[in-house]
Amino acid sequence: MAERLIPGDTAPDFTLKDHTGREVSLASHRGRKTVIYFYPAASTPACAKQACDFRDSLATLQAAGYDVLGISPDTVKDLEKFVAEESLTFPLLSDEGHHVAEAYAAWGEKKNYGRTYQGLIRSTIVVDPDGKVALAQYNVRATGHVAKLRRDLKLDR
Repeated sequence: MAERLIPGDTAPDFTLKDHTGREVSLASHRGRKTVIYFYPAASTPACAKQACDFRDSLATLQAAGYDVLGISPDTVKDLEKFVAEESLTFPLLSDEGHHVAEAYAAWGEKKNYGRTYQGLIRSTIVVDPDGKVALAQYNVRATGHVAKLRRDLKLDR
């Protein structure tokens, strides 16, 4: 597993397919601030709550110059369904091989009910316009995370 990113690190570049099958790269967001959030699985209650929180905060984030990208190990088809179910208004990206999650240290050992396994660690990385990590949060909670992120970014004044 990669080392956890810290502010000042160069954000690993990537190109992934979004929920429509279109390729999206981090490089295409250069010059803008980008919130990249990693979530375990589309169409699950906690991930739906988090995605809807981002959807509901999108206008505020965009007004402050932030783009939002959600990344999970789901297929493009599963992401397309999730976007439709929740009326999401930002790109969800498919990282089926979890290579991007690994590069961002958002894939690793997890424990659940005494069982240890490899999986996606719910994480949010904010990348500045120059491609550097501005904020890195790991093991975040689905509920309340977007509100905390907005406070951390000083958007709730």
